[in-house]
Amino acid sequence: MSLSSLCPKFEKGMKMISQRWNGLIIHQLLNGPQRFCQIESSLPISGRLLSERLKELEHEGIIHRHVYPETPVRIEYSLTEKGQALEPVIRGIEEWSQKWIEIESLQEKKH
Repeated sequence: MSLSSLCPKFEKGMKMISQRWNGLIIHQLLNGPQRFCQIESSLPISGRLLSERLKELEHEGIIHRHVYPETPVRIEYSLTEKGQALEPVIRGIEEWSQKWIEIESLQEKKH
């Protein structure tokens, strides 16, 4: 295994954000606390994979899982302080994408 010339912290941060769906989950939670079904319905991701990503982001300290002692049990996910600190990064990517990324229409893909 070769040693990277990148800062190890920067490399780990990029891997965490760029892991499939993580950036979009964080972006979704910038709108405030949400239940699993709200996140799942906003993204084209399977429930199993979403659950896996939420656990990983919770383990990294990016999101908080709050269980309300109700019947039935209600669980909400929100960004921690560490996760909220990603807002300028996520918003920056959002602004850059709006300016520079073009989406091919379905018609163009067919030709």
